[in-house]
Amino acid sequence: MKTMEYAIYKGDDLITTGTKQECAEALNVKQSTIEFWATPSNVKRDKGKRTVAVRLDGDS
Repeated sequence: MKTMEYAIYKGDDLITTGTKQECAEALNVKQSTIEFWATPSNVKRDKGKRTVAVRLDGDS
């Protein structure tokens, strides 16, 4: 199984990248928080100030 990589943004600023576990440890949050930040509903609510996670596709 392929490990999913994430990029975490706050507005236009890149905060960190890595696996769900690496990002959670770097930001001192739960892995479920990273999952929520990547949901379409959270991304849709973003008006430039919200923290969002973007799943990175390694097949580019």
